[in-house]
Amino acid sequence: MRRLRKRTLQPLFRETILQTTDLVAPLFIDEDATAKIPIGSMPGQYRYPPGEIALHVQSLYQAGIRAVLLFGIPSIKDEDASGAFARTGVVQNAVRSIKERVPGMTVITDLCACEYTSHGHCGIISHGRCGPDLDNDASLLLMDRIAVSHAEAGADIVAPSCMLDGMVHSIRTALDGSGYQDIAVMSYSTKFASALYGPFREAADSGYSFGDRSTYQMDPANAREAYLESELDAKEGADILMVKPAGNYLDVLSAICSIGLPVAAYQVSGEYSQIKAAAERGWINEKAVVLETLTCIKRAGATIIITYFALDAARWLTGNQEGPS
Repeated sequence: MRRLRKRTLQPLFRETILQTTDLVAPLFIDEDATAKIPIGSMPGQYRYPPGEIALHVQSLYQAGIRAVLLFGIPSIKDEDASGAFARTGVVQNAVRSIKERVPGMTVITDLCACEYTSHGHCGIISHGRCGPDLDNDASLLLMDRIAVSHAEAGADIVAPSCMLDGMVHSIRTALDGSGYQDIAVMSYSTKFASALYGPFREAADSGYSFGDRSTYQMDPANAREAYLESELDAKEGADILMVKPAGNYLDVLSAICSIGLPVAAYQVSGEYSQIKAAAERGWINEKAVVLETLTCIKRAGATIIITYFALDAARWLTGNQEGPS
């Protein structure tokens, strides 16, 4: 076996090639910010002010990144998440700004309500016999309104992340009925109730005021159920499926690829922060670990990889030796 492992021969036989076009950069836009705000638990990541987001996206495009995923932090939150579907909402304005400055960039919008609700859950809350919980069908109507507002602003892909039953069918119907048949749906089809989302709560100001999200996100112990979630979303009309988080669930990712649709993998905030923390202490080589993890995610079958390392990875892959941004 070692005959083909000579350093000069290795590139000829590499089975998995990571490219900048595999990467999607998640971005946070803070409606109240006037300058970019460092995210303490995610070194190197920021909340961007609305006036700077398009310029930053232009720098990503110049580095070879061809898609971004937008999260908004609104000025005002309420129980109905009204800022999520406002025509001049933080994400809607950001989409227009990006499309005007960088028309070639694919803009994906996270379609959820947790950043916009006063309680921090992903939709409308009802109060039943077991206490407050997410009202599935009322929340579907909310997701439809958000999806159409994002499409009107110019988004290329909407990405529902709330893990509601029937969300893909409902959103697809709403988009088609509003004349947006060409807008793709990237469903967070298998999103686990993971302990790795902690830093994201700070980044997106999306912590919840009661309970948890285990009644609508996936139990990390369940692989069969995880596959079924994605299979159902495929049948409802999803264009792209997703597994989130990525690294701990490569077995699930590989299985879901057999459905036949493109599959996204989200290397989440906790995965990012763990690598950053170890690198800052000198315990690991950041560049080597980042490229290894991203290559392994692609090897497992991911078509695209959503990662906070997108810009640094793009620089490393293209030979630009600038350090972490």
